[in-house]
Amino acid sequence: MNAQHSKADIHIHSTYSDGMAGVAAILEHVARETDLRLIAITDHDTIAGALLARQIAREYGVEVIVGEEVSTAEGHLLALFIDRWLPPGRPAAETIAAVHAQGGLCVAAHAFDPLVPSLGSAGLAARCTSVRAGEWPLDGVEAFNAGSWIAASNRRADAFGAALGLARCGGSDSHNLATVGRGYTLFPGASADDLYRAIVRGQTAPGGARWRFQDYLEIATYRAKGRWQRGRVAPQVEAPVLAEVPSRVL
Repeated sequence: MNAQHSKADIHIHSTYSDGMAGVAAILEHVARETDLRLIAITDHDTIAGALLARQIAREYGVEVIVGEEVSTAEGHLLALFIDRWLPPGRPAAETIAAVHAQGGLCVAAHAFDPLVPSLGSAGLAARCTSVRAGEWPLDGVEAFNAGSWIAASNRRADAFGAALGLARCGGSDSHNLATVGRGYTLFPGASADDLYRAIVRGQTAPGGARWRFQDYLEIATYRAKGRWQRGRVAPQVEAPVLAEVPSRVL
């Protein structure tokens, strides 16, 4: 890795959605076991864990980006650099506009993976024609998702991002500690502001290695148990979190 570049894992799940580790455990693992400079907690349809992680991140010497993997009507979207919760189920175009309205950035998660809800299955190629253009004005595409079972889906996403001039990002899609950092985004600089600028300018590169078989097995077992438990817990509705939106220098 170039000394002037850093690694960020922009796709991590905690126990606030379907991850196996709490935010404190994730931060400790990042600090002790990885060379990541910053991470984004992107739980499904909630920012509660990400806000907590940002609050305690200084204790671990790790910088945290508040994010959310939003379940839009057409597929999953990574919303990064946000401060307010984005409800699921809305059209992707509406969600993208809401992210941009609060100064955040939008990255298509596992964009062409047919095994998970992805924007690529809903006409991404036709609806996103270039950087911040088209019906879906995305800022980037997850060109490498370490959890994608089908390697060709990553290759297609990478080629798509390169062809359209979108920032090509990488993420672990981690649901357990062992996979944190297995996918990452390489960017010039070291801070969250540096990463923000790099995504806007298309100066990122994806990298990493796919999950191991034991990672898939561990997470599949956990999810099976989680479905059994969730059937006995009343669902909760998250209230929006109001906060100042930090300014970003492009």
